[in-house]
Amino acid sequence: MMTRYRTTQQIFANVLTITNESDRHGVAITSLCHKSNLSHGRLKTFLHNLTSSGLLNEIKQDGKNTFVITPKGQLFLEKYKKFLSIAESFGLEM
Repeated sequence: MMTRYRTTQQIFANVLTITNESDRHGVAITSLCHKSNLSHGRLKTFLHNLTSSGLLNEIKQDGKNTFVITPKGQLFLEKYKKFLSIAESFGLEM
């Protein structure tokens, strides 16, 4: 059996889903590491892409970094899930 790795888009969607399901105060980077199953260094690369694209906001307070999803991030996540649904209806594995 071949191991399937997550695509960049799947990881983006996973991180956005985790932040979307957190409370309005956001989710800490350590919690994101655990929930997304990514190392701190790898996660930071994805977080940089998501924040620079305006899909996440980073909140720095008391020396801690937390992340919250933006309305643009919520829209991206909604459209991504819709795309997955359509692709799967055609029998495509994404």
